[in-house]
Amino acid sequence: MYVKQLEILSNVKVSERYWHMVVDAEEFTSEITSGQFFNIKCIDESFPFLRRPFSIYRINQDTQTIEFLYLVKGLGTIRLTEKKIGEKLDVFGPLGVGFTIEKEWDTILLLARGVGIATLAALAQEAAEKNIQCVAILSARSKNDLLAAKTLQGFGAEVYKVTEEEGTSDVESVEKIMTKIFHDHDVNAGFTCGSKRLSKLMQRMTMERSIPAQIAVEEHMGCAMGVCYACVCDVEINNKIEPLRVCKDGPVFELDKVVL
Repeated sequence: MYVKQLEILSNVKVSERYWHMVVDAEEFTSEITSGQFFNIKCIDESFPFLRRPFSIYRINQDTQTIEFLYLVKGLGTIRLTEKKIGEKLDVFGPLGVGFTIEKEWDTILLLARGVGIATLAALAQEAAEKNIQCVAILSARSKNDLLAAKTLQGFGAEVYKVTEEEGTSDVESVEKIMTKIFHDHDVNAGFTCGSKRLSKLMQRMTMERSIPAQIAVEEHMGCAMGVCYACVCDVEINNKIEPLRVCKDGPVFELDKVVL
């Protein structure tokens, strides 16, 4: 992990609530894996004091850049939108445990909600590079928030979109789509992020079918390097519930072990 000053190449508003940033990461793109994150200093002032964790949206080896798709929801991210092209972004990372894709897998299922979609986009990119088929269910408040759908489709993913706006994002509706996917595809593994209720659904349906699954857990973080224990997640280990650090032991965990 490093503390680096990365040049901002682009920082634009892409929807009512989301912004997209591209930074020059020539020094270490080869060291980053999908599912990892960076702790970013949003403001060059003393308040707010803490950095903010941002999952990696895309890792571009050809251009030596990385991308972030971020939701604007507080002072930190509001000030991040004010960053201009050519300015430096103070980042700490890459941090955490990323996703694992086995080379023998043919098809994987992604289930994401809200900003969790951005977390799984880098996974879809990695799968495409390994010639693994992705089938994705993306859930959001509105169609306007389904920004990563085109990105995933660009990686060759088969994408199902559900929204509150259209009344299609309830658990029962998503379960019907998942049942169809499991019928139509030989799914080798499942991945989820961004919604506890949908993660519970993925957990149940993959366990019923003895399919391995992974979850990227979202938590508020203090230090982001395992010291403060502010971001613990309950995980079952050897029939005991252990509080593990999302920033250090995760954010990616085996889904069947996580207590949701």
